[in-house]
Amino acid sequence: MYSLPIVAEAMLNGLLTGAVYALIALGLTLVYGVLHIINFAHGAFLTCAMFAVWLAHSILGLDPYLAILPLTLIFFAIGYAVQRFVIGPASHGDDGNILLITLGLSIIIENALLAGFHSDTRSLSTDYSFNVFEVGPLLISQARLFGFIGAVIVTGLLWLLLARTDTGKAIRAVAKEKLGARLVGINVSHVFAVTFGIGCATLAIAACLLMPTFYVNPRVGGAFVLVAFTIVVLGGMGSITGALIGGLFIGVVESLCGLFLGESLGQIGIFLIFILVLLFRPTGLFGARA
Repeated sequence: MYSLPIVAEAMLNGLLTGAVYALIALGLTLVYGVLHIINFAHGAFLTCAMFAVWLAHSILGLDPYLAILPLTLIFFAIGYAVQRFVIGPASHGDDGNILLITLGLSIIIENALLAGFHSDTRSLSTDYSFNVFEVGPLLISQARLFGFIGAVIVTGLLWLLLARTDTGKAIRAVAKEKLGARLVGINVSHVFAVTFGIGCATLAIAACLLMPTFYVNPRVGGAFVLVAFTIVVLGGMGSITGALIGGLFIGVVESLCGLFLGESLGQIGIFLIFILVLLFRPTGLFGARA
């Protein structure tokens, strides 16, 4: 049996990791909440963002945290363009087509990354990657703490964007009633593209927060997106609050399962929760019934 400080440290590390999971899930739940589709290319875009962070550090010497602003803008533009000029026109308004297009995009991006970077695993070496803060008997990773703070700030900014700005009101109007929004003069296609762009921008930020302590290879996004799907289902489809709380909870569950069952079995608890939520509360903790 583990001592209390070890269990407490595992829970704390789970919370820190869970905040970044929540950030990844935010983009997924926002796209679902507005476009009402599940973006199967979410993990592939995250992998692209992680490779972009790696390239910016390896070629330009740019620190991952300093890369947040330029990569956020770049990935917002990429997401906007992909939705506006690829997904939107190719879907012809059919949600089923959107699912197939995002699945196709995922396959294309993953294979392009395999062709460009092969299957090698890459990581960053920074001065602070292995630094820790000592808080009593607990050791807190500096990089994970920075990631937690960054994820909470971004979640708060995203909430303010949706609640207090004209863009946020337009996004919420389209999510609520697309036809009504169009009748009052809102450019629905533009709002769709902005929403998809925000989803990709959150992935860029998550990649910058992850890379100091994580690795990247062309298939790494799949592991994160499975966790993100579980968080979205747990928190409720389209719920920003649910994504944050769900991410923190899933992070703690993964950390405790890793401690008690072994690192390789750490995600068993996550998928057990996924099944239980689907069985007993399919709308999630904060989701509304259709």
